Amino acid sequence: MKLFSLIAILFLTVATVAQTKTIDQKVADLLAKMTLEEKIGQLNQYSGDWGVTGPVTINPNKKAEIKNGQIGSMLNVLGTYNTRQFQEIAMQSRLKIPLLFGQDVIHGYKTTFPIPLAEAASWDLEAIELSARISATETAASGIHWTFAPMVDICRDPRWGRVMEGAGEDTFLASKIAAARVKGFQGKLGNVDAVMACVKHFAGYGAALGGREYNSVDMSDRMLWETYLPPFKAAIDAGAATIMNAFNDLNGIPASGNRYLMRTILKDKWKFSGFVVSDWGSIGEMVAHGYSKNKKEAAFAAITAGSDMDMESNCYRQNLAQLVNENRISIDLINDAVSRILKKKFELGLFDDPYKFCDAKREQNALNDPTHAVAARQIAAKSIVLLKNDNHLLPLSKQTKTIALIGPMVKPLRSNHGAWDINLTNIDSTYIVSQWNGISNKVSKNTKLLYARGCDFDSQKTDGFAEAIAVANQADVVIMSIGERSNMSGEAKSRSNIHLPGVQEELVKAILATGKPVVVLLNAGRPLVFDWTADHVPAILYTWWLGSEAGNAIADVLFGDYNPSGKLPMSFPRTEGQIPIYYNHFNTGRPATNDNDKNYKSAYIDIANSPKFSFGYGLSYTSFSYSNLVLSSSKMIQDQTIDVSVTITNTGHVMGEEVVQIYIKDLFGSVVRPVLELKDFKKINLAAGETKTIHFTITKEKLSFFNSHLEWTAELGDFELLIGASSTDIRLRQNFELLD
Repeated sequence: MKLFSLIAILFLTVATVAQTKTIDQKVADLLAKMTLEEKIGQLNQYSGDWGVTGPVTINPNKKAEIKNGQIGSMLNVLGTYNTRQFQEIAMQSRLKIPLLFGQDVIHGYKTTFPIPLAEAASWDLEAIELSARISATETAASGIHWTFAPMVDICRDPRWGRVMEGAGEDTFLASKIAAARVKGFQGKLGNVDAVMACVKHFAGYGAALGGREYNSVDMSDRMLWETYLPPFKAAIDAGAATIMNAFNDLNGIPASGNRYLMRTILKDKWKFSGFVVSDWGSIGEMVAHGYSKNKKEAAFAAITAGSDMDMESNCYRQNLAQLVNENRISIDLINDAVSRILKKKFELGLFDDPYKFCDAKREQNALNDPTHAVAARQIAAKSIVLLKNDNHLLPLSKQTKTIALIGPMVKPLRSNHGAWDINLTNIDSTYIVSQWNGISNKVSKNTKLLYARGCDFDSQKTDGFAEAIAVANQADVVIMSIGERSNMSGEAKSRSNIHLPGVQEELVKAILATGKPVVVLLNAGRPLVFDWTADHVPAILYTWWLGSEAGNAIADVLFGDYNPSGKLPMSFPRTEGQIPIYYNHFNTGRPATNDNDKNYKSAYIDIANSPKFSFGYGLSYTSFSYSNLVLSSSKMIQDQTIDVSVTITNTGHVMGEEVVQIYIKDLFGSVVRPVLELKDFKKINLAAGETKTIHFTITKEKLSFFNSHLEWTAELGDFELLIGASSTDIRLRQNFELLD
């Protein structure tokens, strides 16, 4: 029996290796048959002729170019009917190489989940992976092979519009989320319910100067390696198939032509075997950067740096052949890029069946699967953050006699999706649950709901105030839904002023003056500044943009069917003058010890240093106590670990979830270290009165950092372990020492 098992294992191992070699050989065989022009075609990506998530580009020769093998990939072509039409044209080409279809599926296809920043607030990796899994199922069923997600850029500047697309300010949390999203999207790559992930934007895009889209990034190599690169590495380790480079220059070199990023780090050091696609037109934009003289030089810079596919700039299609014929670039560069792309097409099974993702019946079933809405509702509820709840105003009673719903977000449908949703023109918006409908479905049939818009999002008009005040005066409680318009965050949506737009905060003041209890829902794609509201309104829920089940999820939280458990993935500033603001900053030689410590200290004279709401912050309808912190040892040899145990008790009266956060402070080092760093977390569910002891492990890896020589190392010395409910709500702490 043992011999049989060994033979079986050997056979499976050989078969697996043989299969890999078979794909590699198929790629090599096909490559040998291709002309230079056909090879360059595989490196060329075009958009469809209609807008979905990007600009509209009309090219009357597109179909002829596909038939001639001059296009290898398309984006913004949706649905099995349309993708089949284009794939049939590709099958008329000489070598019948199938097209890849890509799409910006950022937080859902038809079923739209919370924006990624909101999902990050759930701190629930299983939920985040499930969101991506369902998104992939619907996407793949609609003929798409590839999503341009996840975005893993670290961002510490909420003025940047694309902050909504990422996981916030912390490297550890973002790395965990990056891996979860890749696993969710890709599943088992090659199955008809999986799509290739595309990790973006490589690299440093979230640090754009001034929070301005497409802007320059200037940072030290140590900052790059320690803060901005780890989420990319985590995504690659999780199996990410593709990488997208960034629009920005990094230290003077545009990312699309940055050899250090793509050759030295990605392909040489990290051994990335997938392919790199440019962002929309970013190769051609190296001319505007002032880095390349013209598109020919831009093509030269990009292909030699390691960009494999050109999205919509036509630089490769128009110039690579000439560069090869002039002996300026080696055909080996072209072959390497083409091989990477062809390999993914083989892995997806497109050469066996170019139409395997074009099943109209599967498309209909996937887009109408009722379990997807159930998951979207649960994940949306997990993403809501309770910022304030004075005198336990929330949860509200479903028997409340009269409720006034006031604000510009009460009744809209698609606005709940936020930025980067998919515009399915053949599907209306009635499946989206508005906040009005979600609350209407939740309350007792005897409850009376009143409505007034009050004002628009960014208008200066106050002519709706009188109606809103009159409605509020008739109610027992007022729910106000305010925030940003859905097109005020996202790509090219940077804002210098991130206060509540228009006269919305004035409306809040007017309604609060009625003396009625007020609950505010804040809908946004970024941290906003709303100091007056935060200081005066008794109950505040940060509801982000929650997707198609927003109304139901918000109602679940408002009325206590779900106890909010979200924690902020970004620090919320008091004003724009504090930006960039983040919890794991370096100390200074004159640190302020508190918000009132301003005398010749690193502080503002007119405002506190601290954020309005800190990283990791979020309340619950119950309370939790932390006790019995025990370390298995106070001294740790480098190759050993320390077990950490802590006891958490639900000291309230309802079931709740708590995100227990582990921070470590390196007390001194060869370079200045952050004041504290998130190193682990666990989200646990506790019934009222229940106690659990949970465990964490301190490893050498969690104590390591990049020193001044860019060496990943853990230095000997003293550390402080901090455990709490947020970065500023530390409940327990204990020191330990790392020894040789």
